[in-house]
Amino acid sequence: MSDKNKSIWIKADKGNWENRKNKIINGLESGADCVLVNSEDVDKVRKLGNINVAAFGDSTSNADIVVVGKGGEGDGTKPLPSDFSGSWDITTINQLKENGKKVAGYVVIKNKDYENFAVELGEICDYVITIGIDWQVIPLENLIAKLQDKEVQIISGVKTSEEANIALETLEHGSDGVLLDSDDPNTIKETVGIAEKSQISKTELTPAVITRIEPVGMGDRVCVDTCNLMQRGEGMLVGSQSKGLFLVHSESEESPYVASRPFRVNAGAVHAYVQVGEKTRYLSELESGDEVTIVDADGKQKTGIVGRVKIERRPLMLVEAEADGAVIRTILQNAETIKLVNSDKNPVSVSDLKKGDEILVHLEKGARHFGTKVNETIIEK
Repeated sequence: MSDKNKSIWIKADKGNWENRKNKIINGLESGADCVLVNSEDVDKVRKLGNINVAAFGDSTSNADIVVVGKGGEGDGTKPLPSDFSGSWDITTINQLKENGKKVAGYVVIKNKDYENFAVELGEICDYVITIGIDWQVIPLENLIAKLQDKEVQIISGVKTSEEANIALETLEHGSDGVLLDSDDPNTIKETVGIAEKSQISKTELTPAVITRIEPVGMGDRVCVDTCNLMQRGEGMLVGSQSKGLFLVHSESEESPYVASRPFRVNAGAVHAYVQVGEKTRYLSELESGDEVTIVDADGKQKTGIVGRVKIERRPLMLVEAEADGAVIRTILQNAETIKLVNSDKNPVSVSDLKKGDEILVHLEKGARHFGTKVNETIIEK
């Protein structure tokens, strides 16, 4: 199964066009990842906005994902084949994949035979969409267990945000996404929010003792302006060495000198690393549309989107700290508004820092090669 972010699909194949259109628009505005429609609606959806489109159809469909099984063996319209290799569905799937199409198998889990059929589809499809009768957790658990080593995403059919929450957490990993069948705009928003929360991971933060802090002259520093509003305690992990990154606080705090800018992290000098998911990037590489990792004082992570990067010449300050025997450094702008996070989880200005103070950092073992962790020895000074 995939380790990608959890995805939210909106089922919009029933009712009149106005009803279907409202579902699609609510999905678009809420941040859903995909809509499932009938093949004749694909072009209409593309006029409403930019979103992945899955459609019930055949090899001529122009959808991003072609869904097979509805009106056939997947929903019981045709009997299940005694020999899976000779089924109607597998023939169509092979044709679609030969044409370079992404394919989803659609299965209504009526009994154990249909559960087994879903597993077989999951072994050859890119996605398998499972619709439970009265929504059952056990078949989903079985599918997750049986397909965990396959390159397939399980999309579980749900009707409420509560069902979505259970599906996304089943067997710890959960399904890769949910197909929401609801007309309620609030349910759509709640379900998207649940998916976002289910993707929050944590990074370990460690107290480090300040051992040195001093001005180092003029240099180029980077402000990362995101498309996200950050709160007290949130910022980005930045450092001059990959083995140790400092939690640099956002400008969400009010200041007597400038208005708060809760979308901004004044992150440091152009050479510094910034954590982006499981990798690091140089601050100077970031540009509009890139992803960055936002971290709070408890280590909770979420994804932010870069809206703008500002590189300007400013006075800089070296900050050095020690944690678990490791000495780490970063270089930040020398200004009152630039803050780290102390061991009490409060923002503290670099202008107020002194030797012996404790701030939060993230330590890593090993090294990085082009931003990716590798097990090798490296010396950074």
